[in-house]
Amino acid sequence: MAILPPNDGLITETNQQYYEGAQAFRANSTDDTDQQFATSFNTDLYLGNWNPNNPNYALNNFKIYTSSTGIPGSYSEWVTLFTVVDNVITLAAAPGANAYVVVQLKTLSGGKYGTTEAEKAFGQTVEDNYGGYEYITLNDAIDNFMVGYVGDGKIIQTAKKSDILFFAKRSLQEFSYDTLKSIKSQELTIPPSLSLAIPQDYVNYVGMSWIDNYGVKRKMYPANNLTTAPYYTNIQDSAGVPTQDNFANNIEGTSITEERWKSANDRLINQSQLISTDDWAYWADYYGINGSWNWGQQYGIDPQYANANGWFNFNNREGKISFSSNLANKLIILEYISDGLAYDTDTKVPKLAEEALYASILSYIVSTRANQPEYIVQRLRREKTAKLRNAKIRLSNIKLEEITQVMRGQSKWIKH
Repeated sequence: MAILPPNDGLITETNQQYYEGAQAFRANSTDDTDQQFATSFNTDLYLGNWNPNNPNYALNNFKIYTSSTGIPGSYSEWVTLFTVVDNVITLAAAPGANAYVVVQLKTLSGGKYGTTEAEKAFGQTVEDNYGGYEYITLNDAIDNFMVGYVGDGKIIQTAKKSDILFFAKRSLQEFSYDTLKSIKSQELTIPPSLSLAIPQDYVNYVGMSWIDNYGVKRKMYPANNLTTAPYYTNIQDSAGVPTQDNFANNIEGTSITEERWKSANDRLINQSQLISTDDWAYWADYYGINGSWNWGQQYGIDPQYANANGWFNFNNREGKISFSSNLANKLIILEYISDGLAYDTDTKVPKLAEEALYASILSYIVSTRANQPEYIVQRLRREKTAKLRNAKIRLSNIKLEEITQVMRGQSKWIKH
């Protein structure tokens, strides 16, 4: 049987489904027979448990409400046995003759159904679906590729779907690093310990900033040559030899370097103006003056250290990000790159890069097969590069009006 491409170019949700996250039905039975309702959300329904008293009930991404009249304020949550299979909800009992049934995806506002706050569907399933038309799912892209690029008379005569899935994921990973809008951000507060765990789907950082009282980002920079986080912190004996435990493994202790960095006076490191007499002794010790005027070290400033916003560095031993002492209790924004495959919601491809994805999969598959003419391999490789470049330009989202607004009235030469 031929594989048909999905209807990814059509809007399939009603305005009520998209904006409100709700879909309404009418019951058609008055006896105790099962009632089935087939939902058509773009979002798949997930059922942890039907019973509100079960802890897994909180995992549901939707709630069901019924009403005999359909009048606002008359809906109550359905708490009787029901099941979900392929987005089809089966109620184990009749909700009443011609009763109104509403399936509500969880939303930040809780929705307008339910008579109490506990009944409302609080969550963010609806908001996660906003803007979804901009993307095509990875599974749909694979189905489209099977239709358009695999078959008789095409470069790829036959191909396993598992092979296409592998190269599609590999392509998506590469796209995520420098092409797709795969930058994620987390709003975090730095605890007194001055360290935060690296995000679970972290690949590389893009930027780190702390947020001031006006909501403005204050750029932080990596510590680099200022300090480090040693991977091994061996405890030594009086002769300097690492000591071992009963299992012949080196005994690890806490890092003295990290402890000194956490308690360091950042004003001395960033070479800012002295603001108290207590700073002088530390400043003199830091620059090796020891009470005597060493004027040569006081002229000029090192730009890499001239930073009043603080520093961060990565502690790979503990899998954490460490911060300088002046950042305790600060609100920060961590921007980082994921590979686009960490969660199901990540496996989406912007439609502006869809053609580049197909070209990448095609190039990977052909180049790894035996007895392929080299000129075809090279042609497909050049096509992949060209379409990837086009995708980068499209996704860069450059608007002439915005550039004009920035440059309007500027008479200075741009130097860099």
